[in-house]
Amino acid sequence: MIRCVFRQFSLLLIAIVFFSCSPTNNKPLLIGFSADSSDIVIRHVDEAGLLLLRDKSVTDSTLHALVSVLQTPSEKYPEIKELPVEGRIAVTDSGLTFTPVNPLIIGRDYLIITHLNAKFAHISDLLKGPLANRIQPQQKTLTR
Repeated sequence: MIRCVFRQFSLLLIAIVFFSCSPTNNKPLLIGFSADSSDIVIRHVDEAGLLLLRDKSVTDSTLHALVSVLQTPSEKYPEIKELPVEGRIAVTDSGLTFTPVNPLIIGRDYLIITHLNAKFAHISDLLKGPLANRIQPQQKTLTR
């Protein structure tokens, strides 16, 4: 009985070490403005996910389900309502580019919510126990 428990524990420990040492790209997702601040650029997208997004069958609505841009209130403009920003999303060689239909306004805050590079559980979450029952999106607020 003790050998069986010890064997299961050692197999679990080997699995944890194996998965924590995977050679995946661990660069964080970079969300920012383009050089002229007219577009929002998302870089360091996982290569496998980027290949799937380059597929011809991926529609614009699928991309908008993965990336949302919202105009948000700020200290400077507290009267603004949180509204989605309309625009087109293009897949580039290094990531995604969001081009708004109307230019982004200088001084306003924009919240970018994306499910790109989202993982269900990380090995540290498994060990610590704070697992969520859904994928958590990444969020970043940019001020133009």
